[in-house]
Amino acid sequence: MPNSSSYRLRDFGSYTAGGRIAEVTTGTPRRVNFTRTASLEVDPRGHFAIEHAYVQYFLPEARNAEPPVVLLHGGGMSGSCWDKTPDGRPGWLQMLLALGYEVHVVDNVERGRAGFAPGHWQGEPLLRSMEEAWTLFRIGPREGFTSRTPFEGQQFPAGQFDTFARWFVPRWLTTSGVQADALLAVLERTGPAIVICHSQGGEIAFDAHRRDPARFAAIIALEPSGYPDDAAELSATPTRIIAGDYLDADPAWIGRRAAWSALASGENVTFTEAPDIGTGNSHMLMCDRNAREILDLALTF
Repeated sequence: MPNSSSYRLRDFGSYTAGGRIAEVTTGTPRRVNFTRTASLEVDPRGHFAIEHAYVQYFLPEARNAEPPVVLLHGGGMSGSCWDKTPDGRPGWLQMLLALGYEVHVVDNVERGRAGFAPGHWQGEPLLRSMEEAWTLFRIGPREGFTSRTPFEGQQFPAGQFDTFARWFVPRWLTTSGVQADALLAVLERTGPAIVICHSQGGEIAFDAHRRDPARFAAIIALEPSGYPDDAAELSATPTRIIAGDYLDADPAWIGRRAAWSALASGENVTFTEAPDIGTGNSHMLMCDRNAREILDLALTF
């Protein structure tokens, strides 16, 4: 008997969305050793394709009648966070396909397979440390990092935290505008879609929604780190904001929770958190042990 994540694909592939051609007119050519036996002259001047998103799409054979789903990762992450959980369970990508959804998984500008272009954006790329992720993502207390001792009742598979850390990718802090551009380019291709966004991806999704709300069939925001100031912006778009547990671990999370709750006073916006989604959830809700239950709740408008 097939399990809850079984599916057959009618088609899958990839494409890029958005971006521009940038011309560089300064710099000096130099010779570079690409391998032990291959030395070539590299000219920093020229034309470069930048600021596009890389997207993988999946069309299940048993396609449902719902709008397509676009999965948008958070800061310092790529689309790989939706594939599987760190301990090897099916991720939201596989679950959605088993439910019959067409799914588009985004690696946004300067993340993952979208590639990055040093020198074209202000600032330097940052790579999140494991210590920062341990506390920021509310896996466990700071003093528990060395022994990998999580919060009591933690749903995140803390025993695979080191595997999870291999998903981290460098990020710039000045590319939000072009990331929103790229998301809108994705939605131009898919048509109105259910956008499931996580953390910093929430800021990108809400910024894009402000510019062109008609491209959004719905928004499911997992602990968005950016959000509208006015709930009226979302009045025409079914929106669900979902938060995990341990939000009192840091003042920043307390402030965000208050903002999420305030948005839920608006028409068409729902805010759901522990214990209604369960208890012990981390910031990485799609990786937690009750991820399937959270997804089922998220898709109920």
